[in-house]
Amino acid sequence: MSYREDLAKLIEAKKEAFCHISDEIWGYAESRFQEVKSSNLQAQYLTEQGFRVTQGLAGEDTAVLAEYGSGKPVIALLGEYDALSGLSQEADNTVHTPIVPGKDGHGCGHNLLGTASLAAAVALKEYMEKQNLAGTIRYYGCPAEENAGGKAFLVRDGCFNDCDIAVTWHPGSINGVTPTGSLANFRVFFTFHGKSAHAAGAPHLGRSALDAVEIMDVGVNYMREHMIDEARIHYAIINTGGTAPNVVQSEAQVLYAIRAPKVTQVMELYERVCNVARGAALITETTVDIRQVAAYSDFIANDIINSRLSEHMDAFLPVGYTEEELAYAKAFQAVITDLDRSNLKVEAKRIAGHDAAKLLEKPLFDFKIEHKGASKGSTDVGDVSWVVPTGQFSAVTLAAGTPGHAWQTVAQGKSSVAHKGMLLAAKIMAATAYDFLTSPKLIQQAKDAWLVELDGETYPNALPRDAKPEIW
Repeated sequence: MSYREDLAKLIEAKKEAFCHISDEIWGYAESRFQEVKSSNLQAQYLTEQGFRVTQGLAGEDTAVLAEYGSGKPVIALLGEYDALSGLSQEADNTVHTPIVPGKDGHGCGHNLLGTASLAAAVALKEYMEKQNLAGTIRYYGCPAEENAGGKAFLVRDGCFNDCDIAVTWHPGSINGVTPTGSLANFRVFFTFHGKSAHAAGAPHLGRSALDAVEIMDVGVNYMREHMIDEARIHYAIINTGGTAPNVVQSEAQVLYAIRAPKVTQVMELYERVCNVARGAALITETTVDIRQVAAYSDFIANDIINSRLSEHMDAFLPVGYTEEELAYAKAFQAVITDLDRSNLKVEAKRIAGHDAAKLLEKPLFDFKIEHKGASKGSTDVGDVSWVVPTGQFSAVTLAAGTPGHAWQTVAQGKSSVAHKGMLLAAKIMAATAYDFLTSPKLIQQAKDAWLVELDGETYPNALPRDAKPEIW
């Protein structure tokens, strides 16, 4: 029996425990830096499994580091468990039905993400004990991937400095290895301060902070014609200054996400957006405070790690779905929007060409897809990839066409389909980690390839010096 089969058996033997942990975290649905129950649950289980566990890293109370073994090499398995705000939803319900309206939900599958990485670490530990293997396995429970870029703080504090290889994954609707590229991303608050006044009796005495926010937004919208096509800028008005129209708003706040393929490009756009904000303040005779609270770097894939991930993915696929699971997925495909349905057809044609119609007959893609082009999203895994060779992949946990960051994703997060994808990911990560744990030559190849990708660049560390993990 091969090590791949041995590791898979170890994971299957504990699958009930892993599914329970994932489902519990789904129920906790804790957002950035508030993942107290989720991190404690994982820490407790890992302690029971014989890991040396530390909670609280880099100012992040909900970070978890679980370690087994000693010496080199050091293999890192990255997990997450934060939810998204406002996405509460009943499990398995194809009708939008929040459990608690306005509360959080796992709209990106991080309950599965962290648990699969944990499962891989547990299986590797048992196998290392049986085989008397040297080296160190680490599970990193990383808070606040959504909106706050928690891994960037861990990287800044040197938590990955002695790691040789890092491996992670992400839930989704396809199986595939992640190529180089994701959008670097800054999160920035712009808070305008003006002067309140009676909007009818003495409007000339007021200076509207809300006007400044709106003028800034218009200015940034005009910027879009004059920035690179791949860049993205989004915003949300966080504070409108109150609900009374007959009062000139003395304070207003807007939160911006500024994205581009490279951190250096985001830095340039950030300065331009700041100038627009200063101009809006000048126009309205208000003042503006600018506070960057998060920074995500672009992701640098590693071909050596990815080749191992790809080989193990081939070995473990197909996972096999029951008729009940296929019917379950079809029911969720029936409730996605027309826009998402059209996008699914586009993606199917990109994947299968003239065979797209045949591909769409199945609501779950039980095969590997070759990714083409960089991701349009952002991930703080990018920050890790700048300081240690990193591999990442996606595994099917959802019906094809399901939109991310949506209630339909939350609803499918406790299904047997989701659990199968989670266990698949754990097996792929465990087998890949074993490859590097037992082969110094493979580690050196990965480091050499990583240096080629960096091409002389070093980690940009785009977080402001005074930035700290916080709930905002």
